[in-house]
Parts: sequence; structure tokens; C-alpha cells
Amino acid sequence: MPLLEPKPGALRPRSVSGPAHDRVPDHRAAGTPEPLRTELTGLLGAEKVLWKVSDLVRYASDASPYRFVPQVVVIAEDIDDVSAVLSYAHGRQREVVFRAAGTSLNGQAQGEDILVDVRRHWAGVEVLEGGRRARIRPGTTVLRANAALARHGRVLGPDPASALACTLGGVVANNASGMTAGTTRNSYRTLSSLTLVLPGGTVVDTADPLADEELARAEPALCHGLMEIKKEIETDPELVARIRAKYEIKNTTGYRLDAYLDGTTPVEILRGLMVGSEGTLGFISEVVFDTLPLDRELCSALLFFPSLPAAAAAVPLFNEAGALAVELMDGNTLRASVSVAGVPADWAELPKDTTALLVEFRAPDEAGRDAYERRAAQLLPGLDLVAPVASVTNAFTRDAHTINGYWTARKAFVTAVGGARASGTTLITEDFAVPPSRLAEACEALLELQAQHGFDAAVAGHAAHGNLHFLLAFDAANPADVERYAAFMDAFCRLTVERFDGSLKAEHSTGRNMAPFLELEWGPKATELMWRTKHVVDPDGVLAPRILLDRDPKAHLRGLKTIPRVEAVADPCIECGFCEPTCPSEDLTTTPRQRIVLRREMMRQQPGSRVLDGLLDAYGYDAVDTCAGDSTCKLACPVGIDTGALMKDFRHRRHSAREERAAALTARRFGTVEAAARLAVAAAHHLPDRVGDGLLAAVTGAARKAVRPDLVPRWLPQLPGAAARRPPATRRAGASAVYYPSCVNRIFGGPGARPGPSLPEAVVAVSKRAGRPVWIPRDVTGTCCATIWHSKGYEAGTRVMANRIVESAWGWTGGGRLPLVVDASSCTLGIAHEVVPYLTEENRALHAELRIVDSVVWAAEELLPHLEIRRTVGSAVLHPTCSMRHLGDEAQLRAVAEACADEVVVPDDAGCCAFAGDRGMLHPELTASATAREAAEVTARPFDAHLSANRMCEVAMDRATGRSYHSVLLELEHATRP
Repeated sequence: MPLLEPKPGALRPRSVSGPAHDRVPDHRAAGTPEPLRTELTGLLGAEKVLWKVSDLVRYASDASPYRFVPQVVVIAEDIDDVSAVLSYAHGRQREVVFRAAGTSLNGQAQGEDILVDVRRHWAGVEVLEGGRRARIRPGTTVLRANAALARHGRVLGPDPASALACTLGGVVANNASGMTAGTTRNSYRTLSSLTLVLPGGTVVDTADPLADEELARAEPALCHGLMEIKKEIETDPELVARIRAKYEIKNTTGYRLDAYLDGTTPVEILRGLMVGSEGTLGFISEVVFDTLPLDRELCSALLFFPSLPAAAAAVPLFNEAGALAVELMDGNTLRASVSVAGVPADWAELPKDTTALLVEFRAPDEAGRDAYERRAAQLLPGLDLVAPVASVTNAFTRDAHTINGYWTARKAFVTAVGGARASGTTLITEDFAVPPSRLAEACEALLELQAQHGFDAAVAGHAAHGNLHFLLAFDAANPADVERYAAFMDAFCRLTVERFDGSLKAEHSTGRNMAPFLELEWGPKATELMWRTKHVVDPDGVLAPRILLDRDPKAHLRGLKTIPRVEAVADPCIECGFCEPTCPSEDLTTTPRQRIVLRREMMRQQPGSRVLDGLLDAYGYDAVDTCAGDSTCKLACPVGIDTGALMKDFRHRRHSAREERAAALTARRFGTVEAAARLAVAAAHHLPDRVGDGLLAAVTGAARKAVRPDLVPRWLPQLPGAAARRPPATRRAGASAVYYPSCVNRIFGGPGARPGPSLPEAVVAVSKRAGRPVWIPRDVTGTCCATIWHSKGYEAGTRVMANRIVESAWGWTGGGRLPLVVDASSCTLGIAHEVVPYLTEENRALHAELRIVDSVVWAAEELLPHLEIRRTVGSAVLHPTCSMRHLGDEAQLRAVAEACADEVVVPDDAGCCAFAGDRGMLHPELTASATAREAAEVTARPFDAHLSANRMCEVAMDRATGRSYHSVLLELEHATRP
């Protein structure tokens, strides 16, 4: 048994709210049943089949109010895997649902049988024709695709608010549009072609000139059926007129029937039908988009009105003036947005009925923008504007920072309002459209209906297109509350259709919660044509049953998920998935959303249940140990949920008192620990490589078994040699700053293949050259930023070192008179922010007086203006660290790099390397997974320099790419060396 075994049962919930009616039953505790598990494993390979109960639970939730637990999860790598699964399902009367990002709001990404993950291995963008078109794989996020297109001055038409997380496969399958797409820039209108896999396994590339000929041979009944429906529609003038009228406003309810009018062949019809089909007709394996110009000249305003109807009445004026976006946010939305970073705090005091319009004009050049500004200026005096709080300006601006702040608040609508809902309630997001000319009338009717049913919903939306969203929160565990929701939905759907002839789903697609109302909107004739379409394409009903078509009038009430209370830091989570693309463990174990989903299922269970035991067995490694703790999830989450902090707390809970005492002892005696570590590294590098690496791997391996694998790092061949025993000589007199070399740079040296000064020598030299000399205190040895202990959840050790470093820094800097320059971004973050909760009251006061500056910021702002660049490299690739994202220092990192290189590239897939101090040595598989996509981008071409700003992140990227990374400050020293 290891010396420091985790405390048994430490992760077991301290209190449970179960047993909940929607808990996973005990007979599911073994996970995927036989023979399903064995058959799929034999067909695809064990690595592609997720079968544990914890795997099934973490895939059971998406951003919707529904929860369905699959029987098995398949990680498909290619079309062959997809075809194999479909063939298997056909032969055994099973059902298949495809899932990518899981950001769908209506349960489209959930299945009750075979769920196929088509995100992990399905990312990639190929820019075509100078950016005029783009070939994109379905697991690629909108944000990632647009990053590639932006270099060519182009952009995709669809722009959903979830662009940082949602993938193009889901965007097309739902015909998601967003703030500016309307009815002309959405997927249906801008999709050039797609490649799909039909339920029978036939692969169709709609751009292939021979596609119709090949489809007729492979699927003659399908081709005949589609053409028969087309003929039936076209011979019914009333139906043709109805279909055309329905798509004059935004509409994603049901199948896209105008595909039968717009397409002339079966393949052309299929291309249109697949848009908005929600995975019920086939799998979209690739799309080709016609892109749009990226107009970079903007002017925007956030205009405040006394009421929702008053704001809605102003929308047509801006539409006529040429605004590309007119977004509406009601008072509930504005007040909830205060939880989003950068939103003015005084919005919390806005009157209840206050409503804002975010208006934006975009032009290709300054002349076009000036013309728009003149039109907007003419409109403002005639508007009923109010300024109830000091931050309201009601003015148009060109300032990019201000505009970004407006859009951050708008895009956070669902998550910010959802995060502010009452604990334990389920969130429903509705999405409807009416003719834009009737928007004000629809707003008044919606408010009246909400009041009748006891709801005070938040309302926002794409007002320019008559498209509104509203959020309802209710308790899915309370039958009376579910009935209240059901009554409201019945009345709302009748209101939308019968009074406004509107769309019940404008852009979120039909999904489970609108399928029962499909006939209400479309009528029996058109609805039956949709059922026939499904039967023609998928006669055996293999794909996504009950997601788009369902004859059960109460289908929208089935599978509503309860939201048990969990730890306070995670309780506001609405399971939107915005955090997932930034998570280093996304492709290895679990994501932040999944960590919370699993915790909620634990709360649904009763004590002693076999499901609870199974979840706990997996949670230690899958959730706690493989969390990098970088907290980039907090940056992606609109309400700032820090799942990394929760995992650190769980690590702390697993510590025994003995383990905490041992960690505190290492903190108190860190000077000895530091010296021993440097000596060990030095000794290791005096051994021959083959002998030394093998010996040290064996020694650390034995120590990991004896102590605990999650505490003792393993030896990695890529680790650098030892640093010098003493830092370079400096003088306190005349120093412009105190330079604090981090412990990692006091233990490890620089890249062995790069001759020249060490990082401390480089910082001292370049500061002196700029006339801003720095001083290194002699007693830095034995101090640390405390991240070593903090990242592992050792509270006693963190407390010891946090107070030591602040007291030392206070003395070194003369009570804060001089700035403290820190040469590792993670250490800067640690000293500047993460130590604060562990400080004594007295030391918090001292800390407040300190000026803690990252060395890259020091270089960019204090040194560069006074330095002469004497030489540059041709190209450099840059790895921004996650700590720099938290600190907001990425621009300074780039500025220093651009001073040293003619071309600087930040990979589109750059993210946290997950080395996280020493976690990359505890779990190398975590770093390997986290860096895979960035490494592929880096190694696709040569670079003259590979730069970053943290020694262990550089080691991680060395290991991932096989190339040598070094500090951007070493490059700056070389560029300015006389």
C-alpha cells in the first residue's frame, strides 16, 4: 500500500438529495449491457467503446433541459466507423444518435441507445479559393473555422452565440444562425456542398458531378421517394405558397420542405433536407461553405429604452438604416449579466422594465462606416431613450474594447441568466420568430402570457429578424411545476402560431421540446410530408427517433432533468458546454461540464447505491487527477465557474492529516528541498542519456508506487539540466525593480541545445541595456509562489508558503516601492492572485501594496521602448500560457515576440499544455492529449524560433513537438545583444 494513500470515501457527497425520480437505476451500474458491449468492442476496438456507468452518465446531458442515458458511447474516428455502427444498428434494430459539442438546447444531442461522439476526431479546416470557400469537418468549432478564415478577410455566415463551443456539424444539422445570419446568411443559404452518410451506409458527396447517378444505383427507392414528394408538393400551389411564406422569416421547425422546391435532383434535395435535420436523416461528415466578406469597420451602440415594447418599436428604424445586427436584451437579462466579467456593476440597479438594443453597423471601409454613423445619428433624437444608471451612454462608438464588452454581455444571455436562476431549478430556452413588423406586439403578448402562468422570464434575441429567445426556470422534480410549464407551453405555441403565424423554432431547431407541436405550426398535410421524408430516407427508423418527429403530445415533458444542488462553486452551471473546448483533458477523460454532471448524478443517488459506487470509483482519475487545474474553464464560462478550483478542493479532501503535515513540512523546509532537487537534476544530466533516463525512470517509478502515483513525478527525458547554484550578481542600489527568479528557473536551466545566457542572466542583461536595472535578493532560495501546494490542494503548505513569499516580497520591494518582476507567468499569477485567500489579515494588507509584474509585461512596457533591435529571426511560433490568459498579458507576449521575429504565428489550436507545474510529470498522458492539435499545427511547417514564457510549458511543448522551445526573453536578449 502506498505510504500516502488517499483518504477512502473522501469524494463521497457529504449530503445527497436522492433518491431522485430520474436517477440512473441500480441495474445500470455495470454500464453497457451484454452483448452490446462485446459486439461493438469486437467491431470497432476497445478504445472506441465507452461502457462504464460514469461514461454513460457524462454523455447523458447537454445544454438542454433533457437527460437521456445512452446504452453505450462510441468514439468514431472516421466514416468507416460511422458506417460500421449504422450497419450494426440496422442488423439488430438499434437506434443511433450523433453528438458533437452538445450545445444543443432542445435535446438533439441525446440518445437512449447508441450515442456516437463525432467531435473528438472530426476537427479540421481547409481554406479554399483564397478564403471564398472553406471545407470544414463537423467537429470544428465556429470560432476555430472563423480564425482560419479571418486571415483571408472572410467569415462564415452563421454566427451563433455559442461559437466558441458549437461545432459546424451541429450548426448545419440545426440550421443555427445567430446574431446577423437572418434568413440570408444561414447554413441553408451559404452551404455549397456536404458529404453525408445515409442510414443505410451510402456515402454521398453532393459536389460530385456523378453523385446522382451513384445514388440512384445505391438507393433507388430513396431517389424515387424524394422525387415523388417533390412532385406532390409542386402540384399543390397552396402548399407551395405556404412553404415559401414560412421561410420568409427564420424557421427551423421540422424538415426544410423548401428543399423540394429549390432542388431539382435527389442529391440537391438531400443537400437541402440535411440542413436542420438534427441527425435524423444521416451523418454530415464534411461541409463546404461559401464564405462572406469580413467587414472590419464597425460602429455600435447599446441603447436603453424604458420597456420591451418601446425597444421593439425602434427595431424597424435600424433595419431600414442598414444595421447588420439589432439585438435585444430585457431587464432581467441585463441585470443577470452583471455576473459576466466586464459588464458594468450598476446594471444590477436597472429598473425592472428597462430594455436595451445592441445595434451594430459593419462596413468594408471607413467611408461606409461614416455613412452608417450619419444615418444612426439622425435616428437617435427621435428615440425614447433612458439613462437610468451612470454607465449608460446611449451613444455609438468605434472603440473595439467597448464593442466587445457589449457583445460579451449579449452572448452570455443563456448562461448568465441561467446561472442566476434559483438553485435546483431546470432551465428551458425557447426560441420563436414573428414577422419583424409585429415584434412589439409579440413582446407585449409574451409578457402578458408569462404573467398569467407565474413566470418572470428573461428575454433577448435577434430583434432585427423578429427572433426572440426567453428563458424559463422551474423545478423538474415538482410535478406541479412541470404542469405549470406544460400549460404555459401549450398557450405559448397557440399564441405564436394562431395570432402571429410565427415559427415555434427560429434557429434552435425542433428538438424534443417542440416535436409535439410540429403539426400545430405546419398543419397536417405538410407534417405528413415530413413523416414520409423520414421514412423514405430512414425506413427502419435507425437515426435519432423522437428528436424531430414525435406523435406523443406530451413528448416534451419526458426526460426533463432535475438539477440537484452541488458544491457552491459549480451549482450555477447550466451544462452549456462553453467550457469544453478550452479544457486540456477534453479528449482524455472528462470536461468541466462532465465533472459537474457526474457530481449531480451522485447527488441523485441514494447512499449505498451501486451506481454511486461506480461513479466514485471512476471520478478520482477521470475527474480529479486529470484536471490540469489551469482554470481556463473559468475564462470560457460566462458566469465564471471555476471547475479547476473545485477539483483542487477535492484533492484537499482526499488528503489525510499525515499528508497535509508532510506537505506543510516541505514548505517550511523548501530551501533544502530546492537544493536537493537542483542537485538531483544536475546529477541526472551527468549520466549517459540511455543509462540516466532508464535509471531515473525506474527510481521515480518505484517512488511513485511507494508514496503515491499522484504525488511523485516521473522522470521525463525532455527535462532540462540544472540551473546555476547562484543567480547572477546584481545591486540593490539604483535598481528599478526587484527581480524574482521563480523556483523552477532556480532548479532547471534553459534549453540544452541553445547556447547563451540563462533566463535570469538574460533578464538582468536586457534590463540593464534598457537602463532599467533589476536586483535579485540573495535570500530568494526557499521561497515560492505556493503553486506547488495550491495545485495539489495542500492548504497547510499553501498557507505557509503564501505568507512567506508576501512577507519576503514586502521586504525586498521596500514596502511596495519597487515592482516585483516575476519570470514565470504561472508564478506571477500565483503571487498576484492565488495566494490571497491563504494570507493572514496582516499579510493581505501588505499584499495590497505590492506591484507584481510579469517579466514579459516588464519587457514589453518598460524595456522595449529603450532597446535597439539589432537582429531578428525570420519566423517564430508562440505558445501563450494559460496563466497569461488569466493575467491578460497575451498582447505583451506577442509584442515582445514581434520585436524579435519578422513573422509571429500563434497557432489557432493553441491552448493549455496541461503540464501545470508537475502534473505533466504525474500524468504525461494528459499533456500529450492537451497538446496534440497545437503540436500538429506547429510541426506542419518550419519555424526559426519556438517561444513561450514559462519553463515547464516550454518543456511540455518540447515533448509534444520534438522542437526546442525557449523563453521569449532569451530571444529578446539575443535580438538586442551588442
